Amino acid sequence: MQFKHPEILYALFLLLIPIFIHLFQLRRFQKVAFTNVAFLKKVSIQTRKSSQLKKWLTLLTRLLALAAIIIAFAQPFKASKTALNANKETVLYIDNSYSMEAKGANGALLQRAIQDVYVQLKDDQKISFFTNTTTKKNIAVPNLKNNLLETGYTQKQFTPSQILLKAAQLFSKDKSANKRLIVISDFQQKEVFPEIPEHFKVDVVQLKAANITNVAIDSVYVKTTSGNKTQLEVLVSANNDVSSTIPVSLYNGAVLMAKTAVNFSESKSQKINFDFENTDGFKGSLILNDTGLSYDNKFYFSVNKPEKIKVLSINKANSSFLQRLFNDIEFQYTAQDSRNLDYSIIPKQNCIILNELTGIPASLTAALNEFSKNGGTLLIIPNNEANLTGYNVLLNGLRLGTLNSLESKEKKIAKIIFDHPIYKEVFEKRVVNFQFPKVNSFFITNTLATSILKFEDEKPFIIASGNAFLATAAFNDSNSNFTSSPLIVPTLYNIARQSLQLPQLYYTIGNTNTYAVPVSLIQDEILSLKDSITSIIPLQQTKTNKVLITTDDEPAVANNYTITKGETGIKGISYNYSRAEGALVYLDTKNWNGVKTHRDIPQLFESIEEENNITEFWKWFAIAAFLFLLIEMLLLKFYKK
Repeated sequence: MQFKHPEILYALFLLLIPIFIHLFQLRRFQKVAFTNVAFLKKVSIQTRKSSQLKKWLTLLTRLLALAAIIIAFAQPFKASKTALNANKETVLYIDNSYSMEAKGANGALLQRAIQDVYVQLKDDQKISFFTNTTTKKNIAVPNLKNNLLETGYTQKQFTPSQILLKAAQLFSKDKSANKRLIVISDFQQKEVFPEIPEHFKVDVVQLKAANITNVAIDSVYVKTTSGNKTQLEVLVSANNDVSSTIPVSLYNGAVLMAKTAVNFSESKSQKINFDFENTDGFKGSLILNDTGLSYDNKFYFSVNKPEKIKVLSINKANSSFLQRLFNDIEFQYTAQDSRNLDYSIIPKQNCIILNELTGIPASLTAALNEFSKNGGTLLIIPNNEANLTGYNVLLNGLRLGTLNSLESKEKKIAKIIFDHPIYKEVFEKRVVNFQFPKVNSFFITNTLATSILKFEDEKPFIIASGNAFLATAAFNDSNSNFTSSPLIVPTLYNIARQSLQLPQLYYTIGNTNTYAVPVSLIQDEILSLKDSITSIIPLQQTKTNKVLITTDDEPAVANNYTITKGETGIKGISYNYSRAEGALVYLDTKNWNGVKTHRDIPQLFESIEEENNITEFWKWFAIAAFLFLLIEMLLLKFYKK
């Protein structure tokens, strides 16, 4: 028990006064002679004993009444340290990721959580609040309630570690403050639970879905293109057993093109195909209907008119291997002899290959430096009889280092840098028993550039610096069998493809997406992404014959967009939400050490209120004082002995 005014308790020492008075009575008794009669003497003794008992009882009731009055004025109470700390800080996190679309016992998890929090919050406090998309620090509850009602779904989701880090930023640096973090989420599995910091408490409510079955369109890709027909393959998956067939529809804009159904009786992952005629600007969308999450029931993709990647080879050696490699519909390949080079076509190319030139004149060096500066990709294959002075002038400008001397020694090209973008999606697994090609001679280099292929002794075979690549050995048949190796195809093919990163079938919102639009802009012109409602200006870099566009969290809404120059549409581009939220696999908060788990939101706020309650007892002591005084009056009136 604690007291608001403990100094008043010193008044309890006053209780000693009536005790002393009672024990040391100052009144003297006068002896009166009386007949020594045994009967009267016995009555006198009994009366005296009864009188003494009455006096003791009266004294006790008076002492208890006085003590109760003193304690009542000291205002006793009972409270926890949390309740006594007037400096309280509360941070509330509500998960508004798409997994919170799942239906609970009383509707969608997020909407029910917002309703419960709205009802439980009291208007006489300030708290900090954040979701996956919104942050508000120390705002009044009425304003917070408005923010709650405006909360929508997002594909973003914080991991438990990110939640703790964000909350720590919203708390003050006052070490004496009582800090409480409230986490309301379904805790879809992202990572293991982290340790709780010592300087704040964590209360969690784990919302649980009644139905954890979900069907989603996972991915889409063009399987074949033949003549004017395109076959689309769609991967549809279910996270649990689905008893019924799920209809899937293909639209071009608002026009229904085809419809089919998916049956998951044999497997939880199914592939379906759609055939449609090739049309310029096919703004496709796939729609399915299921009772799970709705955000992943629609998938957008865009099929544009094919753009050709322009590849120029400037040759001194045989270029037949390049002709075979780039003899594809997606490339526009041009071969020119180094002695009759048309310099005017260099700026129009996307990728240029110097095929074993013996020398690089200053005019070509200047043209290639400007080409690389404007975003063009350059691959340099040296000649064993090369004039290294001219080569090194160009290489220094491209930050590829220098070629020093030719070493005649057979070496295997035995190490692939699988993490480099050139090879990142080429191999399903990291092969070790590959039949690696070899070279008979190679150049010693002095470079800080990144290797993408290495010899068996870790020396570089192909190095990269930005959009420039250098081979350290000639590719001709007398020096190497690299041109007949399977490794040449992904290497040169991907170098050329990265020179013009054309828009893919679709992109995922939240990832860093970069693609090129083959268009020339004049000063102050920009490209925009537009749909029927919004217009977005993405991050963009203007090059001579293309514009590099980079997107991350914008656009934020999955849809089909049009890349526009002013009012002119150039290409279609599509964005979809990440499918990670549809897994519906959850962590168990009972395994999170250091947190207090609550059954539901009302019980959470009830627990917090109890923890902050201060129970006062002064009224009970006042009542006790009155009762003791009443007992004293009854003793004096009715105790007659």
